[in-house]
Amino acid sequence: QVQLVESGGGLVQAVGSLRLSCVASGDTFRITTMAWYRQPPGKRLDLLADISDSGRANYADSVKGRGTISRDGAKNTVYLEMNSLQPEDTAVYYCTADLSPFRSKVWGQGTQVTVSS
Repeated sequence: QVQLVESGGGLVQAVGSLRLSCVASGDTFRITTMAWYRQPPGKRLDLLADISDSGRANYADSVKGRGTISRDGAKNTVYLEMNSLQPEDTAVYYCTADLSPFRSKVWGQGTQVTVSS
């Protein structure tokens, strides 16, 4: 089993920045791709960015150019840094991990980010 715990959320001023962290524990050797999703109030869950175990990253248009996903294998941690935050970035942010061998997906509990104008 793998457990994910996010941190770093909270209240942020508009045009500010944030850095979210997600620490994995358990059978971390099974983790392949890790990702960040978010769900704004009353809206659908959206993929923001993912990063493979080799470090290859992909970004959704909503964060391209102002977001960076990274991972530290030694710490079993994935990060999401975002700048130029706007109120529409207010959401619950979730970390996920895909596990080998069957690509099952594990979710963290989520961390709330609120951007005030």
